[in-house]
Amino acid sequence: MKFELIHNEKKARVGKIFTDNGEIETPIFMPVGTQGSVKAVSPRSLNEIQAQIILGNTYHLYLRPGVEVLQKFGGLHKFMNWQKPILTDSGGYQVFSLSDLRKIQNEGVEFSSHLDGSKHFFTPTKVVEIQRAIGSDIMMVLDECAPFGADFSYVKKSNELTIKWAKESFEAFQNTTQLYNHSQAIFGIVQGSVFKEIRKISAEELTKINFDGFAIGGLAVGEEAETMYDITNFTEEFLPKNKPRYLMGVGTPENLLESIALGIDMFDCVMPTRNARNSLLFTRSGKLNLLNAKFKFDTNPVDEECDCYLCKNFSRGYLRHLFMAKEILALELASVHNLNFYLWLMRTAREKILHNSFYKWKDEIILQMNENKK
Repeated sequence: MKFELIHNEKKARVGKIFTDNGEIETPIFMPVGTQGSVKAVSPRSLNEIQAQIILGNTYHLYLRPGVEVLQKFGGLHKFMNWQKPILTDSGGYQVFSLSDLRKIQNEGVEFSSHLDGSKHFFTPTKVVEIQRAIGSDIMMVLDECAPFGADFSYVKKSNELTIKWAKESFEAFQNTTQLYNHSQAIFGIVQGSVFKEIRKISAEELTKINFDGFAIGGLAVGEEAETMYDITNFTEEFLPKNKPRYLMGVGTPENLLESIALGIDMFDCVMPTRNARNSLLFTRSGKLNLLNAKFKFDTNPVDEECDCYLCKNFSRGYLRHLFMAKEILALELASVHNLNFYLWLMRTAREKILHNSFYKWKDEIILQMNENKK
């Protein structure tokens, strides 16, 4: 993997990531395909809306379909027929989100499967080996995401474990080879919750390791948006300028734009597809809840300026009908629209940065989205 920094406007960056499975123009949003599928969205639709990379999850893919199946099919790209890059999370977030099903140890994490209760043990080395079998273009190290509200002592100890695991992950990455016909990269994850002292230590220790990129983890887990921006802005200063920065699990359209302004290149979040499945759609004029009765007779498209299949062919009233009738088509149309909106934001952000007008546009579009809430 190679990263090329093309242009800066203050902290905001335009770059390009080169992988064997394609190029990724940054800043970029990665649709979440946890189990080898972006919910309700086909790979054909992802290509139509110009998705450049998707995200899968090591924990879930390990449990189902399993390493043996993935290897039999030649990796996740061939299994799901997706020819573009894939990034896989390590399962570290599940250490946080499935806290009642796991036990953290110095060597790794013991999980009880949420599917059948079976016991599994993830070490940093095993997580790298699983991601070799998945064949993702970018793999993440195993880390612990400390819960929001954890005290300084807990977060400090947690970060020490994350750094230890990062070193073991990188060693395992160096001592194993890719299984398929493309190279793989590995990113480190900076942790530290809301404590700047710990964030600084985490970033400084991780950047001593020759990772291909760096993620900021442990945010968007309950803290205020301004706190998230403050920690992101602080942490970014300790990350190399010549490698991509990835803010994990973020977020709303406003979160993405404000984080681009702070120097972040990559994002992922379930929000656009999860909200879509619950009838909440993003537009240039704010969010629309299609279950609202006022849309029953609305002949307008969801977003008049949007070029997605939904907006070019159907009305708000029709989409509302689909949701009310519990038609599966509603989930597909809404999900594709929301992802298209997020990717439009990324493309427009790139254009604005290249023309040194990003910050002015950012403030204008955020104001527009907030002023016209429906």
